[in-house]
Amino acid sequence: MAASHETAPGTPPLPPPPAFGSRSVADILPSCAAALGAEGFANPLGIPDAVRICLVMVDGLGQNLLAKRTAHTPFLRQKAAEGQKSIPATLDAAFPSTTAASLASLGTGVPPGQHGMVGYDVYAPHLDRVVNQLNGWDPDVDPRKWQPWPTVFERIHPDIHVATISLPQFEGSAMTRAALRGGEFIGALGLHARTTAASEAMAAHPRMLAYFYLNELDKAGHQYGWASREWEDALEEVDSCLRRLDAQLPKDTLVLVVGDHGMVDIEASRRLDIGADPYLTEGVRHTAGEPRMVHLHVEGARVATDNGRDAVVAGVAARWRERFGNQAWILTRREAIDHGLFGPVVTESVHARIGDLMVAVHGDVALYDGRRARPQAFQMVGQHGSWTKAERQVPLIAFRARGKTQGKRGRRG
Repeated sequence: MAASHETAPGTPPLPPPPAFGSRSVADILPSCAAALGAEGFANPLGIPDAVRICLVMVDGLGQNLLAKRTAHTPFLRQKAAEGQKSIPATLDAAFPSTTAASLASLGTGVPPGQHGMVGYDVYAPHLDRVVNQLNGWDPDVDPRKWQPWPTVFERIHPDIHVATISLPQFEGSAMTRAALRGGEFIGALGLHARTTAASEAMAAHPRMLAYFYLNELDKAGHQYGWASREWEDALEEVDSCLRRLDAQLPKDTLVLVVGDHGMVDIEASRRLDIGADPYLTEGVRHTAGEPRMVHLHVEGARVATDNGRDAVVAGVAARWRERFGNQAWILTRREAIDHGLFGPVVTESVHARIGDLMVAVHGDVALYDGRRARPQAFQMVGQHGSWTKAERQVPLIAFRARGKTQGKRGRRG
């Protein structure tokens, strides 16, 4: 049941939670496994049966952005019009709408309340400090213990051959070990090289699942913004890459194209340093998350009684609502959990990683803690993490590759 919470006049209602179990990024790989004939998996997305599936993850490809730039994606536009109509055209990202949470949900098939990767920066209770989930993983955090849930790759390999095609630096990375472990890793630098690697790998196996990761669009969005010429150029390169993949993959390979989150552009003057404001940091022991979805962990952890802790949380909430109440949904941990933002289950080990308060921005601001954030972080134009439509909705496009006819067709088994 959705929780009620205090809102400022004019604040939009908090959107429904991610559609975990029916129409979310967490449902993609289980549905693919079922479509490939693996036992023990449901197929809520209705992915059609296949002997080869190539899942293309375009980091930063939001449905809202794609709809506004269709002139730059003639191939994807055509495939969306011709493709499978039985599957959802859009999916929900994980919450927060950020790469660490969404890719962990994709890899494990479960919501963040279970896999525990609840943001870009996350509070580690056993260390009493904030740790990063993507770049600069804390050496005191074991990725396999931090995220112990088995991945879909681990569950189906070796019965079904699995390969990840990505940039070489991600092989063996903490994020890969935490959320995308299992199967073969194939590293290649450029889009052409990755496309060739994916095609050759799939041609070598009669039954296979390939995970093909593209990060170029997200990088352009963060640096220049999605409204920039540079972002449009990157989108056109993605479209060309998918056209080549369509021609090079074994014929009738099922190709799925999806994003992990969308993006909004934030002007430099609206990238605010909350760490420089004592009024906002009073009572806050740690900030975590991202500039569009801030976790606040309060000093109340040191208060002996629950009433004392509740008073600290209430005081922090009142100050933040006074300052940002018309720009953000400000929820307590309990409100966020009861609303289902982290999924239907939040395990005991994950509970304390979630902030006592969450500040999910719906206005045109980004909230940095300058005491932690590097100076260059304030230069990022494109932002995501919150639960606005532009940030949370991602496309799902499916088509059969026209590709190359194999000398011997694969079969299940």
